[in-house]
Amino acid sequence: MKILLTGATGYIGKRLLPVLIEQGHTVVCCVRNRSRFPSDGVYNHPKVSLFEIDFLKDIPSSELIKDIDAAYYLIHSMSSNIKDFGSLEELSANNFVRLIQQTTAKQIIYLGGITNEEKLSKHLASRKKVEEILSQSNISLTSIKAGIIVGSGSASFEIIRDLVEKLPLMITPKWLNTRHQPIAIRNILQYLSGVLLKAETFNRSYDVGGPDVLSYKEMLLQFAEIRGLKRFIFTVPVMTPRLSSYWLYFVTSTSYMLAINLVNSMKIEVVAKENELEKLLNIKPFTYKKAVQLAFQKIEHNNVVSSWKDSLISSYSDNSLLEHVNVPTNGCFIDKREKEITSDVEQVVDNIWSIGGQRGWYYGDWLWHLRGFLDRLAGGVGLRRGRTNLHKINTGDTLDFWRVLAADKQNKRLLLYAEMKLPGEAWLEFNIINKDGKYSLKQIATFRPKGLFGRLYWYSVLPFHYFVFNGMAKNIVKFKEN
Repeated sequence: MKILLTGATGYIGKRLLPVLIEQGHTVVCCVRNRSRFPSDGVYNHPKVSLFEIDFLKDIPSSELIKDIDAAYYLIHSMSSNIKDFGSLEELSANNFVRLIQQTTAKQIIYLGGITNEEKLSKHLASRKKVEEILSQSNISLTSIKAGIIVGSGSASFEIIRDLVEKLPLMITPKWLNTRHQPIAIRNILQYLSGVLLKAETFNRSYDVGGPDVLSYKEMLLQFAEIRGLKRFIFTVPVMTPRLSSYWLYFVTSTSYMLAINLVNSMKIEVVAKENELEKLLNIKPFTYKKAVQLAFQKIEHNNVVSSWKDSLISSYSDNSLLEHVNVPTNGCFIDKREKEITSDVEQVVDNIWSIGGQRGWYYGDWLWHLRGFLDRLAGGVGLRRGRTNLHKINTGDTLDFWRVLAADKQNKRLLLYAEMKLPGEAWLEFNIINKDGKYSLKQIATFRPKGLFGRLYWYSVLPFHYFVFNGMAKNIVKFKEN
């Protein structure tokens, strides 16, 4: 069968694609930017093709996808923009319906949120509205609705992990007593793939969850138990939503805008209504503790397939990669470093591809961490996003407070764009060049200032640049992992 997969570079989409390929389907992946789509492994499979489209803009011709059998709608912004994400999600859903109705698709499969409470947060209300829009098409809709998804790299998992591993004692808002029904990412993938073109599920909506109904407090304590940590949690009734958002923002790796949306949703009870889908698909949901254990198995083997941090929602502003991929030169300050490579060239390439995260930045890491701390104080992303994989980088991934614009390992080029708070824009580029048979590392930092303050900023950090950028280039060339 031929399947259309939206959100193909997102947290769920990246994990669902291999499942669909293993089941023998041909998959057309919808992407806003082709360069964000990985080029190795299952992504290079002969049954995988790309359809470049932005559902917030005009819909292109549907000729390439006219003969699809089913489509997954996995577009979910939880936008960094608090005010308009609802209208943007409605626009995206309406454009999707316009497109899909021009095809031979028999089914739309939608992953939404559990919305059984009368009073919903803006986020959950938006999820419900999207479901209503999709149901108005002339194609059968199957809705899978879930609450907290537990898996390596999921937003909920990483936030709980940050809280548990960083705070022995927590003074928390009262919404930590709100009940939720978490579900393992593996079960979500079973449900999504299991309902595919199953006629019994057409025009039906299903709540899905694990066997445990837990408060956030219970989830934190059970998480701590699995990690062998002793934690003490006290809830107070006086913490406002804004204060709660700041609390999440400073302690965890979430952005402030995302923290606000999360806090508003966390106050709503999310418990699944019983239905027959689990029995129909013969799925046995994992307990919360088992789901956490399975997530850490992925982490410990450095096998995290996808992370919410690599989505643009982890940025403090929703930047399009295409806007920044061409590095400017006019009106810019540029720091160039070139170091001859006298050792193994591939080792240097591996060093570049391992930069950031646990490896660090090869020189003056305390300065990088100080810059990250100051960025958090200013409302930026800081260094806490780290990186998804220790040694692999794909276009669109995050590297601490950078975003990967180009990761061309074959041509030995890595281009990063700064997502920290700056009075301007910044790029950091690494190239391995060959001159007359001799290899060198070419490292270029580019800063395009905005106004006088931007220029003053550059000159104020210029003394640090001499040591940091020079030391970084020097050590990238020399570093050898023990």
